[in-house]
Amino acid sequence: MTPLAHDRYCDEIAHQIALLRQVVTSGADLSGTVPTCPDWSLEELVRHTGGALRWAELMVRTRAAEEVPEEQVPGVAGPEAVGDAAALDAWLAETGEQIVATLREAGPDAKVWGWAGIQSSGFWARRMTHEITVHRADAALAAGLPYDVAPEVAADAIDEWLQIVEYVQRTEPQDVVGELVGPGSSIHLHATDTGPDLNAEWVVELTEEGVRWRRGHEKATVALRGPLTFVLLAFYRRLPLDAEELEVLGERELLEFWLERATFG
Repeated sequence: MTPLAHDRYCDEIAHQIALLRQVVTSGADLSGTVPTCPDWSLEELVRHTGGALRWAELMVRTRAAEEVPEEQVPGVAGPEAVGDAAALDAWLAETGEQIVATLREAGPDAKVWGWAGIQSSGFWARRMTHEITVHRADAALAAGLPYDVAPEVAADAIDEWLQIVEYVQRTEPQDVVGELVGPGSSIHLHATDTGPDLNAEWVVELTEEGVRWRRGHEKATVALRGPLTFVLLAFYRRLPLDAEELEVLGERELLEFWLERATFG
C-alpha cells in the first residue's frame, strides 16, 4: 500500500506529541514501571521517545550521510531534573516543534541516511510517526488512560512493520526473524470496525524464501480479528492475544511464533 502523505505524517507526529504530553502532565507516576516495556519507567519511556525524535531531527536537518551517534544529539537525554513533569513536558514540546518544522522544511525526498534501506527524509517522517504512536500506547497503558489512533495511521503502522520484517530478513539472515519461514503457513489480520475503503486486512505468508504479505481477505492458518486499534496493539505485543476485544481463529501457536520473532520495538 502507498504510505500516507508527508504532511499527514508531520501532522500526526505533532498530534501524538501533544497526546504524550497529556500523559506526562496527567499526574501519572513517572517512576512507575511500564507494563509493556518493563525495563523502563514511564519517565524513561518518555525520554527514550523524545530522544529518538531529536536524533531523527538532527539527521534530517543536517542531511546526514551516515548514522549520527546519539551522544552528538543536543538535548537527547532530556531535562536534568528527574521526576519533574513540567520540565519533561517542556522538553517534549520543544522536541515536537523541532522535528515537525525540520520534516516540513525537508519535504519527503531530501537525501538522508536511513537504517531500513530508504535514504530519505520521508522514511524518518513515517518511522517517527509510528515510533511515537506505539510508545504513546505504552505510556497510556502505564498511566491507565484510554488510547486510540486514527484508522489510516494504525493501518499504515502495520504496513510499515511488515515491510521492516521483509527488510530484516533480506539483510540480516542471522536475525531471529529469519526463522519466519514455512511453506503453507499464513496469518490473517482482520480489523472488524473499518470500512472497505481502508481495506484493513492483511494476509502474511511464511514462504520458503521468507515473509510475503498483501492487503486482503483470505483464509489463513490463523486469523487475528478485532477493532483495528486492538489488532495494532496485539501485533506490536502491547496487548495479549486473549484480550477480550480480540479473537484468534485457527492455529494460535503460529501467531505466537510470529509475535515472538517479529517484534523489534
